[in-house]
Amino acid sequence: MAEEFKCGFVAVVGRPNAGKSTLVNRLVGEKVAIVTSRPQTTRNRIHGIVNRTNAQVVLIDTPGLHRPDSALGKQMMGEVDAAMDAVDVLALIMDASEEVGQGDRRALERVSRFEGTRILLLNKIDRIPREELLPLIQAATKLGDFAEIIPISALKGESVERALDTFIKYIPVGPPQFPSDQYTDQPERFLAGEIVREKAMASTTQEVPHAVAVLVDAFEETAKLIRIRATIYVEREGQKGILIGSKGSSLKKIGTEARKELEGILGTKIFLELYVKVMKDWRDNPQIVRELDWQWQLDRMTKE
Repeated sequence: MAEEFKCGFVAVVGRPNAGKSTLVNRLVGEKVAIVTSRPQTTRNRIHGIVNRTNAQVVLIDTPGLHRPDSALGKQMMGEVDAAMDAVDVLALIMDASEEVGQGDRRALERVSRFEGTRILLLNKIDRIPREELLPLIQAATKLGDFAEIIPISALKGESVERALDTFIKYIPVGPPQFPSDQYTDQPERFLAGEIVREKAMASTTQEVPHAVAVLVDAFEETAKLIRIRATIYVEREGQKGILIGSKGSSLKKIGTEARKELEGILGTKIFLELYVKVMKDWRDNPQIVRELDWQWQLDRMTKE
């Protein structure tokens, strides 16, 4: 008898910088979520679709669990709650190379309220000695009620296929929700803005990365070219100067890196224009924060 096809949604949650986006990108095989060394890089729910002969797994990358101190932080935590509302499996990813701290305990408490299947992924095992792995797993069994505990290295790819097989084990039988050649449901327009934000965050230090927001003002496709115009918003004039750099050198570097990566992802020539503007304290402005959500942007464009 032929194996029944399975399809389900898996929310990947955890503290900032635990490796959620790295895992999602690794399993999908494409870049669907930006990755930086800065905490709280992911600000929205990102869907990555993994297609196998026997299953379709929709991974939901989520913002890092933290105590919100701004309108942006509150929206990010709202994204996590929304992601956990109607999924089949919840995968908590924890940094195995660090001691369990207060933030981890808060994450564990939040995850404990999920009534479906819970799986614990101990990430970054490439950073710890092999002889410490078994005691680590044994200690992890006391952290909560998890159906499975899997040590992985999202960065190196170690045991990530085992994690995927485990997700498939617990998702329900059902038809695929997306075409077999689709690997995300986020618009290319939003991805373009995220790639620009990734490069801007990576090129700056201190408070600047978290003050960066990007809105794509125009995304025009032709047969041979995509023209993109985007604005990078910061909260202070000093941050604007840092992003632009001497004689525009920093902004040019950001634009070049973003353009090259987008050309690789979208498979066509890109003409990218970038501008930098100051929007004071935008992270505390609920209206601006809402406009940065790609699903809100898409709804607005649909109604226009």
